[in-house]
Formats: sequence, structure tokens, C-alpha cells
Amino acid sequence: MIINGVQIDPTFAEAFPMKATRVIITAQNLKWAYISAQAFTGFATSVIACGCEAGIERELDPSETPDGRPGVSAMIFAMGGKGLAKQLETRAGQCVLTSPTSALFAGIDEGTPIALGKNLRYFGDGFQISKRIAGKRYWRVPVMDGEFLTEETTGMVSAVGGGNFLVLAESQPQALAACEAAIEAMKKVPNVIMPFPGGVVRSGSKVGSKYKTLNASTNDAFCPTLKGQTKTELSPQIESVMEIVIDGLSDADIKQSMRVGIEAVCQLGAANGIRRISAGNYGGKLGPFLFHLQEIMA
Repeated sequence: MIINGVQIDPTFAEAFPMKATRVIITAQNLKWAYISAQAFTGFATSVIACGCEAGIERELDPSETPDGRPGVSAMIFAMGGKGLAKQLETRAGQCVLTSPTSALFAGIDEGTPIALGKNLRYFGDGFQISKRIAGKRYWRVPVMDGEFLTEETTGMVSAVGGGNFLVLAESQPQALAACEAAIEAMKKVPNVIMPFPGGVVRSGSKVGSKYKTLNASTNDAFCPTLKGQTKTELSPQIESVMEIVIDGLSDADIKQSMRVGIEAVCQLGAANGIRRISAGNYGGKLGPFLFHLQEIMA
């Protein structure tokens, strides 16, 4: 398959089941909503070492938020419910409760309820006040800038993590430009996040390592500086490879995100140094969700 001079490899991305939730963070203005959300989603690129994967989903108009203020929605993914609950509570307490003018609400009503402000309320040292509105419980916690308002719980649902595609280009600037275009397009797709810095990862990995203490190591087959030293997947023209990883609430959400992102890359095309689109997989052994590139782009 060739799209605008870009080869779409006959391969698939491999993804696995996760647990996820969404939260809504509001503040006095968008600047402070983003500051809080960026702190909340920090150090959350990969469950390999971070314990969770998180990212800002989208900006919210005041008409979309529970308190009528500017806000953002953020999503957080983990391998299990206990891990997700722990990461959510820790990040909410350290990054949202502490952030000036912030408030924190559930972004998912269905699924299994997990604590959002349920335990954070104890920071109020007995001065916290509970309010039930339209069947939902909220907590008003006194803080030095006024009051921290938080919903008691949010919903945890089953999700999918690890959707991905690789951009293979003639140079590093061209690969990055293509990924930037893809991310801008993918941000418009609901129910997904791209958890790596700016949505892009340059250090794609393979399972295992020559070092026994590591369970993942550099994907040498796609490293341009190793063409002469390993079984390479790269032609002589390719000098840079970058990856976009996607987590979503469903496999359909990830497929849509991949399609939109790959389309954006292919619009730049071979004229801008983009040679191929490929994907990272582990022979179907990592997870049950297989995203075949050519089927998605058909």
C-alpha cells in the first residue's frame, strides 16, 4: 500500500488491556487549569517505569464543565484497578489540590467508582463540608486561597493501551515535523491520549535485553546508526524513526486516532522525506488487540 509516496507496511500494532479514568480539572482561567493538568499528568509516559500513562485529552469550554469555569479533561491509564486508584489519588493530592484556584471532577460516570476526593477531604482536618447535588457527592475543603472543590469519586472502565505507529523519514527534522502534524490531528479525536512527551517517543523499545536487569531495550532494528551492526528494518535512505503511542477507551477509538494520524503524515508525503509507516509489535504475544495498518488505511 502506497499513500502519497509513503509505504504503509503490511504489519500491525499490538496493544493490551488497561484500566482508565477521566477527570475534569477547572480553574480561574485556562492558564491555571493547564498548569494543574500538566502537573497531574507528569512523569506518566509508560507503565514500564512510571506506574501509569496519562495525558491531557482536550480543552473544555466553561459550558462543558461542572462549575462553569475553564477547564481541561485528562485521562490516566494503568494495568490494574489498584494501581490506577493509587496513581489517581496521589496525583490529585499532590498536583490538583495544591494548584491555585483548582477544582476536580469526575470525567466518567459509568464503570466502577474509585476515590477522587473521597480521601483528599481529610486534608480539611475536620473543617471539610459534604454536599450532594443531583445524586453526586462533592467535598468542599478549606485551603489558604479559599476552597478546594472536588467530586467524591470518578468511574473506572476497561481500556486499551499501546496502539502505535512508526514514522520512517530521511532526516530527523522531517520525522519530527510529520509526528507534530499527526499529533495535531489526533488531538481532535476524543477518548484517546498520546502519553509520551509532546505525544512522540524517539526511544522505541523491544522486549528483553542483553542485560538481565532490563526487561526492555532499544529497538535496534529501527535504529539508523545500527544499520551495519544489527538485522535492520531500515533502507539506506532512512535516517530517523519516531513513534506515536496511543491509549484509548476502546479499540475503535485507537483505530480512529491511528487513521487520522497516519493520514496527516501521508499528506506531507514522500516529497517531504517521509518514506514509510510501520508499527511496533511482538509477534502477537504482548496483547490481544492487533491494529493492522493496511486495514485501518484501506
